[in-house]
Amino acid sequence: MTTRFTRTFTAAPEHIDELGHVNNSVWVQWIQDLATQHWAAVADPDHHAAFFWVVIRHEIDYRGNIAEGESATGATWIPDPPKGAKSLRCVEFTDEAGKVLVSARTTWAMLDKASGRLARVRPEVIAPFLES
Repeated sequence: MTTRFTRTFTAAPEHIDELGHVNNSVWVQWIQDLATQHWAAVADPDHHAAFFWVVIRHEIDYRGNIAEGESATGATWIPDPPKGAKSLRCVEFTDEAGKVLVSARTTWAMLDKASGRLARVRPEVIAPFLES
C-alpha cells in the first residue's frame, strides 16, 4: 500500500489551447509540479538538501480534459521500491465527478546535489513515501 499525495489544479486562461481545454503540455507541467511538491512536503530536510530528482521518462494517457475555470485533483504515489537511482511515480488527475482525465507513469532519477551524479536511492530516503 502506498501513500498518496494530492493537490487540486484549476485551469486558468493561459492553460487553455485552441481546442478550448487544458493543453497537453500543461498536464506535463502539472505532473512535474505535483511530484516536486510531494518531495518538498514529505522528504526529510537533510535529504531535500542533499538530493534532487530529474525526470527521465514520461508515459501519459489522456482520457479527458477540463476547460477554463474547471479543476482537476492530482494524486501521486510511488508504487514500488526504487531500483538503483531510479524511482517510478504514478499520477492520476480526476475531474470533480471522479472521472480519470490523465494518468501517467513517470520515471525519476535521483542526483546528488554536491556532485551532480546519480545517487542510489537509499531505503531511508524513500521510506516516507511508502506505507509499511
